[in-house]
Amino acid sequence: MTVGSLIAAMEKHPRHAGRLTEVRSFPERQGVFCQADHPLPPPLQDHLARSSISLYSHQAETLEAFRRGENIILTTRTASGKTLAFLLPVLERLYLEPGATALFLYPTKALTYDQLKTVDRLCSETGISASPAVYDGDTPRDRRPRIRQESRIVLSNPHEIHQILPWHHQWSRFLSGLSCVVIDEGHRYRGVSGSHMAYLLRRLRRLCTRYGSEPRFIVASATLANPAEFAGRLAGVPFRTVSGDGAPQGTRRFVLYNPFRDGITAASFHRDAAGVLIECMRHRLQTLTFTGSRKMTELVALWAREEAVRERVGTPDGIAAYRAGYLPEERREIESRLKSGSLAGVVSTNALELGIDIGSLDGVILAGYPGTMMATWQQSGRAGRRGEESVTFLIASPDPLDQYFMRHPDLFFGSPHESAIVDLENPYIVSGQLLCAAAELPLTAADSDCFGPRFQECADALKAERLVAETPRGLVYAGSRRPHELVGFSAISRDSFRVISNGRTLETMDRGQAFREAHQGAVLLHQGDQYLVDSMDLGHGIVRVSPTDVDYYTRPLKSVDITVRDVRDSRRFGDFMLSFGEVEVSEQYYAYRIIRNDAILGIEPLDLPPLQFSTRAVWFTPPESLGDDLINRGADPDGGLHGTEHALIAMMPFQVLCDRWDLGGLSVPSHPATGGPAVFVYDGYEGGIGLAEKAYDIFGILVRHTYTLVSECPCEEGCPACIYSPKCGNDNQPLDKEGTILILEALCRAAGVNPGEIEKR
Repeated sequence: MTVGSLIAAMEKHPRHAGRLTEVRSFPERQGVFCQADHPLPPPLQDHLARSSISLYSHQAETLEAFRRGENIILTTRTASGKTLAFLLPVLERLYLEPGATALFLYPTKALTYDQLKTVDRLCSETGISASPAVYDGDTPRDRRPRIRQESRIVLSNPHEIHQILPWHHQWSRFLSGLSCVVIDEGHRYRGVSGSHMAYLLRRLRRLCTRYGSEPRFIVASATLANPAEFAGRLAGVPFRTVSGDGAPQGTRRFVLYNPFRDGITAASFHRDAAGVLIECMRHRLQTLTFTGSRKMTELVALWAREEAVRERVGTPDGIAAYRAGYLPEERREIESRLKSGSLAGVVSTNALELGIDIGSLDGVILAGYPGTMMATWQQSGRAGRRGEESVTFLIASPDPLDQYFMRHPDLFFGSPHESAIVDLENPYIVSGQLLCAAAELPLTAADSDCFGPRFQECADALKAERLVAETPRGLVYAGSRRPHELVGFSAISRDSFRVISNGRTLETMDRGQAFREAHQGAVLLHQGDQYLVDSMDLGHGIVRVSPTDVDYYTRPLKSVDITVRDVRDSRRFGDFMLSFGEVEVSEQYYAYRIIRNDAILGIEPLDLPPLQFSTRAVWFTPPESLGDDLINRGADPDGGLHGTEHALIAMMPFQVLCDRWDLGGLSVPSHPATGGPAVFVYDGYEGGIGLAEKAYDIFGILVRHTYTLVSECPCEEGCPACIYSPKCGNDNQPLDKEGTILILEALCRAAGVNPGEIEKR
């Protein structure tokens, strides 16, 4: 059966008819081949000839750019041959320079070991002696000295390299010959982890200079709006972008499927995803379904198995779930069954978004918009990986962005990719990384070129805290604990909490996450299992939990207060005043809700101290006349400001690679810093991660899309698809949709856009 027959059948099916909002076809594309300017060394050239491999244009371009000494970010689509594109120049260098070494960095262990097989096979088939090996926390201790002494290609991850760098003297052979660092899935290093990664790579480059090497970088990434800028900030060196994709591609269909076309209801779009999976299986299309959480992965797989039995489609054991937390042998078995075709359907978290080899699939289902265009096309690219016809379904959730795209398919399909932000100015991240650097080599004034504009300020603060000490060689670490144990890649604050069940540590959280998710009485999810928080020891940073199985979840309530510390920039925005700067945020978690099926069962008080942190924010102050205008038109100014805050935050991921949970907000009828009403949007991380600054830069674009989102929503009083927020600490009170629209209309006019001329559908 074909993709076309599947779509035709669904358009007539009572359950699916009317929900297929848009069907787009992308025609087959032939491959574009290109020869390198100069032949590869004989072992590599002979291997390509034996394997009947001709280089795609982007593979040849990457090879030639590397030969010229350039750093490269490769942003071609999924399954375009990126691995061969970076392996060829690396292996050529290792063949020509017997002492050269290379470091390959991957974000997950599964991908690392999957790629080891590819690297090992190519080295064996070409006879190039490189002894490739994985070096990570699972590497047996008796194998580690041999890898350090003999391997020319080491595959690892940033967390392991972070722990290796203090022992750099043991890696002197490898570092002195380091000619290339490959960073696969580079787009994942943004936000907090991106800032840490940027300083890790600067520490690595600093040590390479010490050992006499100057490695070049190849970053393999999903498509971004700012690839060269992103990679340059990540590694601290200039980059060339290779984006022209020469790989062939089969015909693709992309279907926008909206369960909420007639309005937001209590329906489960995850059950719809299970139903669409069964339809794909009925038409013998091997299909992968992506969900947003481990728990939903298991539930969608369960519902699909149940429906398969009812509909007599395939067999229940032909459907499997795949997620982090499974044993490695379980994951390998699922991957093997996918490649062999014995699995008809798999439901996964984004663990399978990465480049693990699972063979060719016919279809992909996205249970909800993944949050970014980048992730959307990464996941969609899992189908049709061998040039065959394929189909992708985006099953819309009730969230604002999902519904916005359902109403604007042209915008969805024509949308530019987002910018990835690597922020280098968070003083807490810089300070932690400088402590690590000082423990590796003494810090000197020359290191300011490596560590950027915050170097001297943070170094002086560390001296004042007596965490580093002045010596004739420079600043050296003077603390009592290894700094590498204190600095984590997913957190900013060193103030962390351990979540413990029956004496076993389940995970660690920073203070903010612990207050939100692990307060007393909270239902905590860990790897799909439920735990009830029994106690929270603030003094020792310990959260004690016990296993539970309940049919409700919890959500905290909080109040927010903001003090403006420093206005970095401010400008007139029509009749509004728009500002960006440093703020002090105080979040008071005062209660939590107990919720079952969106019904509030009760509210319990919390006794927690305020959570206070410095960060960066963008804020605007409307003209005094706007409040009078809202009142005269029967709208609530406070509810309008609150709705505007929610909607702006909801639309931020459309412009920048972030999640709405990365941001916080506050709207007040009067604020001391503005002398009147104000709406603040702030980075939800101590020190900031660059999101509010980006919002300040693109504010006019942001308000235009936000106005369209709210004004076109068919609800009358506001709903989860426009101004309601699942993270609102004020229980979504007060909210006024009409007031929100009037404020956004005024903001559009301030941006030079007539709201009446914005295209509506």
